[in-house]
Amino acid sequence: MLDLTAMSVKLRDSNPDDAKVRSRRRDELSELDKRIIEHLQEDGRRPFTQIASALGVSEAAVRARTNRLVERGILQIVGVADPDKLGFQQALIGIRCQPGRLLEVAEALASMPEVDYVVVTAGRFDVLIETVAEDNEGLLRFLAERLQRIDGVRDTETFSYLRLVKQTYQFGTR
Repeated sequence: MLDLTAMSVKLRDSNPDDAKVRSRRRDELSELDKRIIEHLQEDGRRPFTQIASALGVSEAAVRARTNRLVERGILQIVGVADPDKLGFQQALIGIRCQPGRLLEVAEALASMPEVDYVVVTAGRFDVLIETVAEDNEGLLRFLAERLQRIDGVRDTETFSYLRLVKQTYQFGTR
């Protein structure tokens, strides 16, 4: 059995339990925290004064709670550009790892600037990544010169994006 507590892997885990193993419980959020998140999912530039007015609380309360959510790693406020409209080539890549190398491979992938998404999975692939390249030649260089040279990568399957039909960050807080 793999002992995750003995490894020095820095994978993002917003819900660790005492043993630092991912649990499925949600971080404790108040209803106000959830409503603030939902407002920011609709428009990350929405002023705190507008959110406060809509929720019937002070601007200071919204600012403090938002800062706390960011500090806890629950909320991230960023501008998201459309890579296709910027002329970039995106791809989703499934990776199978050599036995015992999964977390080492995931950490190596996460450190690469070309990789913007890394997830350890169950199923056909051990890891899924998303990468953004300047063009097809850039994607080929990434696959041949960088990805295939990571120790522990057994094989890969690349899915080039032909058209992004939907991408949203408005999934609410349920």
